[in-house]
Amino acid sequence: MKENVWDIIGGGCSWYCGGGPRSVSASSHLTSQGENHYLPKNAHDLNYKNAWIEGVDGYGIGEYLIYEFAPESPRITEIIITNGYVKSLSTWTTNSRVKKLRVYYNDKPIADLNLKDIGEDQHFKFKPISYEDRSDTEILKLKELWKLKFEILEVYKGKKYDDTAIAEIYFDGIDVH
Repeated sequence: MKENVWDIIGGGCSWYCGGGPRSVSASSHLTSQGENHYLPKNAHDLNYKNAWIEGVDGYGIGEYLIYEFAPESPRITEIIITNGYVKSLSTWTTNSRVKKLRVYYNDKPIADLNLKDIGEDQHFKFKPISYEDRSDTEILKLKELWKLKFEILEVYKGKKYDDTAIAEIYFDGIDVH
């Protein structure tokens, strides 16, 4: 059960019971304005009220988010993206949104995602992402962190700002319970 309307996932078991990203970083982020902060972690705070907004001049083509995972993190089979700054209809329409997003696994491109210009969750299915051999958990723990990178390739232009926003990128998968 969700505690409030802004929560992404409610109580109970999910892929996150087995882990989640160790860190979220970005190539840039927009400077805070008053009480509004646009940090990379906002794209994975599991709250629709916040967003990561890139912080370069123009529409942020080439800017990116990086999610790092422990080697033993559960494998990802679904990436869910909430495009734009969905805090309100005004923040969504005035800011730019991603049209095409390139996904990299450990710096190798694995997909170009074509996002719709909607402020709702968009689901993308994948073959399991992470280390395949999971037979020996002690050896698995000794491997390097793995990462997913999300690079902005194209945008839908906002009515007022060229700042491009992503409210959430979160995951579902296997290897949990």
